[in-house]
Amino acid sequence: MNDMHDNNLIRFINLTKKKDGIFANFKVKGIKGGVAFTASISVDIAAADVHPGDPLEKIVESCAGRAVREFKRSEIQFEGIAVAL
Repeated sequence: MNDMHDNNLIRFINLTKKKDGIFANFKVKGIKGGVAFTASISVDIAAADVHPGDPLEKIVESCAGRAVREFKRSEIQFEGIAVAL
């Protein structure tokens, strides 16, 4: 159950247009190592090498792939707390 696709749910929410660009928004819910978590991920579609004129399915697929890769590589820290492992 180490694979993100097996034990976590990554759900597309919507596309939003902001001053900085157009973003695909995702929600992540899962359990890993006995810890339940939720997260929000926003992916700039320009960073995912897609264009606003592309089909929605292509935009979501490219952004979701990038979101999963970056989420797996992220190192999350608690603000203001030093934890020695």
